[in-house]
Amino acid sequence: MFLSTTTNNLDAKGRVSVPSDFRAVVGDGAFDGIVLWPSFDGDYLEGGGLALMQEYLDSLETMDHYDEGRMALQRAIFAESRKLSFDSGGRVTLPKDLAEYAGLNGRATFVGLGRRFEIWSPESYESHIGDVRRLARENRNRLISLRRRNGSEGAR
Repeated sequence: MFLSTTTNNLDAKGRVSVPSDFRAVVGDGAFDGIVLWPSFDGDYLEGGGLALMQEYLDSLETMDHYDEGRMALQRAIFAESRKLSFDSGGRVTLPKDLAEYAGLNGRATFVGLGRRFEIWSPESYESHIGDVRRLARENRNRLISLRRRNGSEGAR
């Protein structure tokens, strides 16, 4: 699971160190790296491992093959994604177009979101996090425990 928020330096060659706990999540032996794509929700990158990409594929397979929404999602996620391998220091080299899309200028903030993560410019993330906390506060009552959902609230 991708957890925490970490800001790392991005060097002149576009290399950035992926947090070690993020590397541990995607380390499945088949591919030693991450998959990134431009978010269609804002000026940041989304990413994960091959397992996440398989989850997206499985979900899309439930839609009609010629559904316009399915095709749009396939293009926005799969066609624009990049597999980036780790070097010996746990870094990846971000393609210039992805770094520019997210406005990464010397630093990158990795934001863990459970099954996936995001990469933001630190300034953009800082300006965004206040709204996120407000929205989370407003929606905290929507978090339902598994016990309550399964009808076993009283059994402790």
